[in-house]
Parts: sequence; structure tokens; C-alpha cells
Amino acid sequence: MASESAGRTDPGLGAGDTRARYRRILRFAAWHLAVTWWYELLLPRIGLVRIANRTRPARMRRFAERFHVLAVELGGLMIKVGQFMSSRLDVLPPEITEELAGLQDEVPPVPFPAIRALAEAELGAPLDAVFASIEEVPLAAASLGQAHRAQLRPGDAADTGLQSVVVKVQRPGIGAIVDVDLAALRKVAGWLSRIRFVSRRADAPALVEEFAKTSLEEIDYHHEAAGAERFAVDFADDARVAVPAVVWERTSRRVLTLEDVTAIKITDARGLLAAGIDPAEVAPVFASVMFDQLFTNGFFHADPHPGNIFITPAVDASAEHPWKLTFIDFGMMGEVPPKTRSGLRKLLIAAAARDGKGLVAAISEVGVLVESADTAGLERAMTHLFARFGGMGFAELREVDPREFRDFGLEFGDVVRSLPFQLPENFLLIVRAMSLTSGVCSSLDARFNLWDSVEPFAAQLLHDERGNIVQDVAAQALDAASVALRLPKRLDGLVTRLEDGSLSVTVPRLERQLVRLNRSAQRAGWALVFGALLIAGAVVRASDAVLGSVLMVGSIVPLLVGLWEGRRRR
Repeated sequence: MASESAGRTDPGLGAGDTRARYRRILRFAAWHLAVTWWYELLLPRIGLVRIANRTRPARMRRFAERFHVLAVELGGLMIKVGQFMSSRLDVLPPEITEELAGLQDEVPPVPFPAIRALAEAELGAPLDAVFASIEEVPLAAASLGQAHRAQLRPGDAADTGLQSVVVKVQRPGIGAIVDVDLAALRKVAGWLSRIRFVSRRADAPALVEEFAKTSLEEIDYHHEAAGAERFAVDFADDARVAVPAVVWERTSRRVLTLEDVTAIKITDARGLLAAGIDPAEVAPVFASVMFDQLFTNGFFHADPHPGNIFITPAVDASAEHPWKLTFIDFGMMGEVPPKTRSGLRKLLIAAAARDGKGLVAAISEVGVLVESADTAGLERAMTHLFARFGGMGFAELREVDPREFRDFGLEFGDVVRSLPFQLPENFLLIVRAMSLTSGVCSSLDARFNLWDSVEPFAAQLLHDERGNIVQDVAAQALDAASVALRLPKRLDGLVTRLEDGSLSVTVPRLERQLVRLNRSAQRAGWALVFGALLIAGAVVRASDAVLGSVLMVGSIVPLLVGLWEGRRRR
């Protein structure tokens, strides 16, 4: 990726601007990583978890406000990061999602003369000679480009069957901006890879490289045009979905001309209601279409935020479907390999059946859990989770007493944290697509219940899976034969180890509990000494400022020793 990025020479960002942009992103990330470490990791370890909990809403709000300012001022990939966070209504607190929601419509436009110059250089002719007319006021301004309405000339209109089009033009210098943002994200990923809690769960540098690949593809409009046509073929027979046609004769690497399909934004509740469309009826259809992409087609729209999806009412009242989901912006597309798709299908079926054991097996098959993981505890946790919260919608979960979630976390938190979770390669876009889908559905209908969409879809998947039962039986027979062939050699090895005394038996769960108990006792001791010195210093300081200050400063020593001992014993 580095060589590909370095090879571009897009103008628009000087060396000084490049360094300033890079440093600003890193300063922002470093500060907020430090704040998060202090409040979410350090304070709970020394018994001050109440302070972390009490200050969390205000901290989340400040973070969102500062990131909002950073993203609007810098643009580029920072907008993409903000859009992702604003869509996580199901996970992130409202202090973050509400503050960042406007980022999808808040990108300042590029002045039209700069857009005209770039478009004419790309198309090799003046815009007046290429289009019958083009609107200088942009239809939409996004982080990487902006769109203008235009009319095709009569000859092009006759050839394509289109009259009104949308001309999407890249922001001048966006290639250099993307390079700088990716360099900063790579540096932050390097920091995260040194944090044990993060590195055990995900390969941050690999995830950034995956993001880099999709970002570089997104600024090549030939790639986006090809993605739009492939997506259209996948849904050619689906009355629920519409895709804009590509005008290839007026398309280049940095200019893309598409059929004008502008309609009602999917989250525009007033517009939908005015058109006689109930937003609550849109949510399950949108979820089902996204399921089809991920679990059936294997080729999916990885950026389905509200700005990229319209609801188009049918012109003919007798149409098979009274409205269509119209997707645009196919620059960020993902593919699900067959093996991963098989695991995801099994995961969905297990979730619909509230099958904790089957869900854990599917998670392992997808690659989120390493094969050696002891999953018995996780199976119990999932079974318990399904028994209490299975089938609840987003709004219902918000109404559950927070103490129930806390009790669940206390009961199963150690089990989940001890397991070797990881985020597999090529999984980032899948997580992004499902996160955005969940967020959009929740904004369409606060009481939307994902289970209502999952269960019928899973039933259809299960029906399809039964059609492959012969192949499954054959595969299982082959596996059994393979095990039988290897068995004599493995038995011979076992006997040898028994004879030479090298066979050992471990009880990993018991060992982990003992280690945690010992570590907790050590930390509690040092935390007690730290607290005693700190409180004593605060009391004494009222009458003896010098001695009180010495005691309070001295309390740092047991604090640091306790942290070091806890870290060294891991």
C-alpha cells in the first residue's frame, strides 16, 4: 500500500499542510487514548470505578464535540470515521451518536471553478461541450467528492436512454489527503498493537491496511462504476431494490456520471410519511436486503449510511412493490469469501434458534475465536444471554435495568475477557455494514426488533442448508475416515509419552482463577496502602502542609508498584 500511495502526485496539499494535518490527527488520538486509559483502565484497577462511571457521559460528549470539529475542518477519511461512529446507535451512547449525526450532511463543498477544472482535465473537453447543462450548486458534498446535477446532450441521451444525470467529481488533492490520513491511522494502529488488551482482540495494523485498500479503491471511480453494475446484476430480479445506471462515456478515474435517482433520504421520516410510506415498514425490508447481500450474494454495500440510500416511491400505483430501496455510492464494497459466508449463515441460524452452543461453534468457524479456545464458559454465557435478552428489540434493551447488564458482566466478564477473541482479516467491512444497518433500522423505528427480520431469513437459510445434506454427510464421512487413518499413529505417540513420563494434564480454568485471585489480592494490598497514604496526607495537610504534601506525593509509590506487579504477573 505504501508504494501505491507514494506514487500519486495529486496537487492541493503542500508539505507544510501535510505535516500539520498528520500531527493534528496524532495529537487528537494520543490525548484521547491517554484519557481513556486513565479513566477506563487505571481508575477501576485502584478501586475508583465510581469516578470513571460518574464522569463517562461528560467525557463522551467532550470527545464527540472535539472529533466533530476535527472531522469537519480536516474532511477526508476523518469524515468516514465519524459517519461510522454516528451510526452505532445500538452500541455507542447518545452523547456520541447525536453529536456526530450531522457529519453525513455537513461536509463543506469545493468551489465550482476547482471542480470544473478537474472535470475538464479528466474528460478532455470543456463541460459545456460534454453536458447540455450542469448545476454549479452541488447536490451533495461528501468527504471524498461532490455531486452536481446535469443534463446529457441529445446524442448521449439517445444512446443511454437517460436525460438527467448526476456528475460525481473528486475533491481536488484528495489523493494526497487520503495518503496523510492513512499514514496517521497506521501510526495510531501501531500504538494500539502495543496495548495487550487490544492486540489480543484484533490486529490493528492489518485492519488499517484493509481500510487503506478500500479507501484507495473508493477514490478510483472506475472501481465504483464496476461495483454499481455488479450490484445491479445481483438485484436485477428484486423489485425491492434500484441501482443507478452508469454513463461510461462520461466516466473516468476521478469523474463518474450516473443516472439521477435522487429521491427521499431513508431516514427522512417526514418525507416518507408525506409520500404515504411508514418508516417502520422500511426497516425490516432494508435489513432483509442487507442480509441477502451478506449471507447469500457475498457482495455487499459496505457504506450503507443514510446519505447513500434513498426511498423511491413507485410511479405506477399497481407496481409489485410500492417503493424501492435505491442504493448509491458503490465505492466501498465488500466480498464475503465462501468459507466465511458459510460460518455467518450458521451464526445467523444459531442466533435465530437461541442456540448458545451452535452460536459459539459458528463464531469459531468464522475465525473470531481461535480453535484452541475453551468455549464451555462462553456457551453457558450465550445460553444465559439468550434466555434473558433473546428476542428483545433495541428500544426494549434500553428499558432493561442497567443493574441486570452489570450483573451479567460480573458473572461472565472474566470468561469473555479470558478467551482469545480476534477480528479476522477482511472482517472490518462486514462489521461496518452490519453496524450501519443496525443504526439505520433503529433510527427508522425505535422499537425495531432485529429478531423479527433474522428469524424468517434464518428459516429460509436453514431450508436451503437442508438441500445440501448429502454433501454434508459425505464431508463428515470423509472427516471420520481421516481421523481413523491418523488414530494408530496418535495412539502410539500417547503410549510413548506415558512411558517416558512427559504427559501432563492441565486444568486451565482453575489455573486462571488462581492467577486472578492472586493478582487481585496483590493489587488490593497496594491499593490499600495507596489510599491510606493519600487520605492521611489530605487530613494532615490541614495542620502541616509540608508533611501532608509529602504523604500525598509518597502515595504514588505504592500505586506504581501495584500497577507494575499486576502487569508483571500477567
